[in-house]
Amino acid sequence: MNINTRFSFSLFLFIIISESFFLAKGQNTTVPVNVGVVLDLDTWNGKTGWSCINMALSDFYASHSYYKTRLRITARDSKSDVVGAAAAALYLIKNVEPQAIIGPQNSMEANFVIDLGKKAQVPIISFSATSPSLTSLRSPYFFQVAQNDSSQVKAISAIIQAFGWREAVPIYVDNSYGEGIIPFLIDALQEIDARVPYRSVIPPLATDDQIGQELYKLMTMQTRVFIVHMSLNLSSWLFTKANEIGMMKEDYVWIITNGIANSFSSIEASVMDSMQGVLGIKTYVPKTKKLKNFTIQWKKKFQQDNPNFVNVELGVVGLWAYDAASALARAVEEVGITNLGFEKTNVSSNLTDLETITVSQNGPKLRKALLGVRFTGLTGNFSLVNGQLQSSTFEIINVNGNGERGIAFWTPEKGLVRKLNSMNASTYSTSKNNLGPIIWPGDSSSVPKGWEIPTNGKKLQIGVPVKDGFSEFVKVTHDPSTNTTKVTGYCIDVFTAVMETLPYTISYEFIPFAKPDGGSAGNYNDLVYQVFIGKFDAVVGDITIVANRSNFVDFALPYTESGVSMVVPVKDSRPKNAWVFLTPLTWDLWMTSGCFFVFIGFVVWFLEHRINDDFRGPRSHQIGTSLWYAFSTMVFSHRELVLSNCARFVVIVWVFVVLILTQSYTASLTSLLTVQQLQPTVTDVKQLIKNGEYVGYQEGSFVLGMLKEMNFDTSKLRQYNSTDQCNELLSNGSANGGIAAAFDEIPYMKLFLGQYCSNYTMVASIYKTDGFGFAFPRGSPLVADVSRAILIVTEGDKMKEIEKAWLGTETNCPDSNTQASSNSLSLASFWGLFLIAGLASLLALIISVGKFLYKEREEICRRLNAKVSLGRRIRHTLKIFDEKRTFRGRDLEDKSGINVVRSTCTSESPPNSNCPPTPSSHSTHVLGDQGTPSREYADLSPMGQVSQPPAAIEQIVDPTQEGTRIPEIVHETS
Repeated sequence: MNINTRFSFSLFLFIIISESFFLAKGQNTTVPVNVGVVLDLDTWNGKTGWSCINMALSDFYASHSYYKTRLRITARDSKSDVVGAAAAALYLIKNVEPQAIIGPQNSMEANFVIDLGKKAQVPIISFSATSPSLTSLRSPYFFQVAQNDSSQVKAISAIIQAFGWREAVPIYVDNSYGEGIIPFLIDALQEIDARVPYRSVIPPLATDDQIGQELYKLMTMQTRVFIVHMSLNLSSWLFTKANEIGMMKEDYVWIITNGIANSFSSIEASVMDSMQGVLGIKTYVPKTKKLKNFTIQWKKKFQQDNPNFVNVELGVVGLWAYDAASALARAVEEVGITNLGFEKTNVSSNLTDLETITVSQNGPKLRKALLGVRFTGLTGNFSLVNGQLQSSTFEIINVNGNGERGIAFWTPEKGLVRKLNSMNASTYSTSKNNLGPIIWPGDSSSVPKGWEIPTNGKKLQIGVPVKDGFSEFVKVTHDPSTNTTKVTGYCIDVFTAVMETLPYTISYEFIPFAKPDGGSAGNYNDLVYQVFIGKFDAVVGDITIVANRSNFVDFALPYTESGVSMVVPVKDSRPKNAWVFLTPLTWDLWMTSGCFFVFIGFVVWFLEHRINDDFRGPRSHQIGTSLWYAFSTMVFSHRELVLSNCARFVVIVWVFVVLILTQSYTASLTSLLTVQQLQPTVTDVKQLIKNGEYVGYQEGSFVLGMLKEMNFDTSKLRQYNSTDQCNELLSNGSANGGIAAAFDEIPYMKLFLGQYCSNYTMVASIYKTDGFGFAFPRGSPLVADVSRAILIVTEGDKMKEIEKAWLGTETNCPDSNTQASSNSLSLASFWGLFLIAGLASLLALIISVGKFLYKEREEICRRLNAKVSLGRRIRHTLKIFDEKRTFRGRDLEDKSGINVVRSTCTSESPPNSNCPPTPSSHSTHVLGDQGTPSREYADLSPMGQVSQPPAAIEQIVDPTQEGTRIPEIVHETS
């Protein structure tokens, strides 16, 4: 071994020895820090918490051996007593001077201990007190290293919302632990529109008889959803008793809070058998390898220290105790070892122990350090916000067999989810589809409806009105021989059909709302109020859903039409004057039709004037012919022939328009004179009030109050109680002791019109109501199911059968809701026809004018020159248009295509004949299109003189030769 090797080996040994020396010296210089523990050491949670605290410190300092501080634990047994817990904490503060106190164990014990810690500035760290009332807002020195009970109410409401239960009854222990959760639970249920009809409070030391008495009371109620929040021991007695009296069977729902669900491992097997089908909210703890290893070690050590306990299971309370001790050890190390003493505030010897309590100098620093502690504990990420542990994930469990079975999870962000690692939903969910299969109490797989008719054998007492008239809706008859009462009618049959539609059976009986003598005991408002005070379980009949009644009861959906209408007599309004023939058409249609007749006559004249002899002659003759032709189309008696294709097109369109007009006029006039026109005598309520007319209403109806609100004079109101009496009043009229109109709900009015439809009519609804409905107590679970059943009945054929049986049909009556409308036809119905006729006429005019200007362009240019004024040009053009143009000659076409133009005029023709004047000796005639002369043997001299007529000629003209000239004809002048 060389010198270098020896030197290296010696240096290595020196380092090892030095490290061991300094490490040993460091271990000998650790500073103990006093910490108190207040637990109920004889209870399961006390023993579990104590063992977990010791193991937490042992594990923590084994992995943090370099820490200078070491927690030195001093435990005091509170013996499950509030005063004992306070005495133990006071003893520790005065004698041990702890830097912090772990405990106490439950919420009741913590109330007073928290105040002691605040006074002494000693942090109180509880791993098992979960009441929401124990918040850091009451004391900055209280740390709740456990899930606050209020954090689970959202999970409970999510389950109730998922299954649609509308009511739930909390069963809780009568102390601060039980009461602390109730305000938060009620608020959460109200957010999902669920009611808490009753709160069952169980004394902490309740006897078996007391628990049984309370459970029997719950059996007499309708609600079957119960939320249990109490200690493990008390809940064990509760479920055992509930199973004995038959409340753990089908149709019951039991939900337990995490105070019970977290301690399932310590529940006895006999109690577990009584809890089959229960749902529970359990604190979720991630299953990690660290937790698995610790659980194995804890079981081994716990059974060594407590050999009397077998098959023990570690609960979440022990894990919270482990994390609480670890957090405190971290915070103490961070604060350091300075100012660990206590300062006395009073030194007088005459003061009590509470008045001479010492104050920790290190308390404020330690409090701040605890709020900043962050690490991963056995229960997950550990952090304290405002002194409370931030952990809000819950597991939904179902008690089945010998233990529990997880069916879902709940988180504040996602709601109910089947698996935590598949939370890809973007919205909060309360769907029951996210829950696994559930075995309900009674080993049932069907979801309980959440309520049930009480099991005390009592039938539902259904109140029905007693009335004299309108017995088709409700009729109460009493048989003296058998002393039985029979209730029939439309409303009764509808209710019976609805009850038969429900998925369960309900026993009920009808109770007439009557006096001992058989008369009505009050109006409908009084009848509805009987449900509010509990005399009736429901009210069935022709009960209208109105706002003031809904303040006392809940109505199911209406099953009749809604609204209040007015019925008045009708009169025949057929016109009987001499001018009735004008009524079918409105004045605008009359005027438009007349203008178009004149316009069409002008268009036909314009198109036919040059070529048709029927439209020539003196101006008066031409005007008469044009108007005659246009108006004769109305009866299709026109005899004048039209030669122009444009004119024929216009006439065809116009005849079509006239045909529609005449047929519509004939049908309207026929209906007006032959069909009976029934018009209401009154259509406006204000008219009745203004004229001071008498009106009627049904006896006992809310319509009376409505009429008063409409400012009807009370002295002008008359009541009726049957359809016959209503008919009699309306027949007499307001002036003869009757009424001018009757106001009532639409179902009554339809029944009335079904009997007297020929004499009366129903005007539009004047007041909005929701129709007839069944009344139930406020918050009754029957309302939702009955409403759904009403929809099923009203949408099916059953409702039609009931209406036909009691109310009849109105097939022979006109629709009473249809108001009489005007019989006159207006221009709005025919403007499209006139538009077509107008466009066709304008198109024909444009085409005709264009052809005229094109064919006569040379003649117009020859007669005019640049120096002629515009007015003279127009007059010359009109003169050319007025000249007759032979049209028939074009029709005389032989097979060779040669047009023959004949003239029978001679030189001896009289001057007043229709023959054209004789052209001058040098005039020529140029053939127009198709060989037709541009004008018929006529030529005006520059002075407008007419030459003498030619002799009779017959000329064969070839139309194919353009520019062919007619041979000049020389006439001898006289």
